[in-house]
Amino acid sequence: MSDRAFIAQLQGYGLTTAEVHYYRPDAPSLLQLFVWQDYDLAPDFPVLFDFLDHWRREIEAALHSVRIAHDQLIRPAEWRAVDGVISIQ
Repeated sequence: MSDRAFIAQLQGYGLTTAEVHYYRPDAPSLLQLFVWQDYDLAPDFPVLFDFLDHWRREIEAALHSVRIAHDQLIRPAEWRAVDGVISIQ
């Protein structure tokens, strides 16, 4: 069994956080905030844009703005595969 997040990081995905500011039709004068977080590829952000497309199609709320933060948690210099076993007595 493997962790989906760890596998995604090894494939180059990084943790992406998006602050989605939006207006609801029942309260158009109230700016609301939704925080979304998933692993995504910068700078294209295909997972985030799929989520925003779903938002536009399915959710009755007008987007005001989206602020994105992204960090690649595992970098090539920090991780490498080790081929061997070390026995500690």
